[in-house]
Amino acid sequence: MIKYLNNKEIDKNKWDACIKDSFNGIVYASSWYLDIVTEDWETLVENDYERVFPMIPGKKWGIEYLFQPVFTQQLGVFSKNLLTEDVVKRFINSIPGKFRFAEINLNTFNKVHSNKYKIFQWINHELDLINSYDQIYKNYSTNLKRNLKKAEKSGITITKNIKPDEIIRIFRENRGKQIKTLKDEDYLKLRRLSYTGIYKGLVETYGAFTKNNELCAGAIFFKSKNKMIFLFSGLTQEGKATNAMAFLIDTFIKEHSHHNLTLDFEGSNDLNLARFYKSFGSKKCTYPHIKINNLPLFTKLTVQLIKWVRNK
Repeated sequence: MIKYLNNKEIDKNKWDACIKDSFNGIVYASSWYLDIVTEDWETLVENDYERVFPMIPGKKWGIEYLFQPVFTQQLGVFSKNLLTEDVVKRFINSIPGKFRFAEINLNTFNKVHSNKYKIFQWINHELDLINSYDQIYKNYSTNLKRNLKKAEKSGITITKNIKPDEIIRIFRENRGKQIKTLKDEDYLKLRRLSYTGIYKGLVETYGAFTKNNELCAGAIFFKSKNKMIFLFSGLTQEGKATNAMAFLIDTFIKEHSHHNLTLDFEGSNDLNLARFYKSFGSKKCTYPHIKINNLPLFTKLTVQLIKWVRNK
């Protein structure tokens, strides 16, 4: 039986045990992670936390809806047991009727087809690190190999355990200026996620420095079972010119190769980023993004306004 629980009704110990024991469990769905990205997350639970489905509610102008919180690429149904398309459909169909609109991401293991809502297959890239570095390097693109040599010649060096604040800073000073959807509160959430992850032994940070010892690229990696998720990165103009990010990721791969790990690049639908991730020999995989709209026709314009207000 699937039941709906609000935040106060969730047994966090049973929740985390379910995520830990689920074959498709992921760090985004841990209770501490969800508590940081959104305070009032809710859920659908089957039986005694056999399967769970986190939901992130919002409300504007009297309309209740579900959305995907920042820094959580995939959520959806997590299961200790067999997970079929019918099971995923049962959970989606069990979303309380008060949520008549939703834009959410499921996870790679959630297969679903329906005429009741729109389904888009969004792109992710993953690289298996179980092989030796030499074997992985053979699958690098010719252009990537060339760029790595350029980075080395330019004097780029890599250091671990960089403060997340510094990585966030160079992002905000560069690419972040063009991304209006990320607010101060979102960067605060990222900072809390990173430092909590460091405390729990789940986060590794890398920084690339110029020959003048200036940080020009940085990355935050999150451990999630047998995955290392490339959660966030920052890059300066000099870092871009010297191929510092490619050099940083290559160093990470070198240090984690020959381990039962997968590097999850966390994207991307952006063609340029996808091409960059693919240059490391990564494999494309997909996860469902679903849009549910059971609103009356005259309120659909209101929903578009809600999305606009949330992103302002």
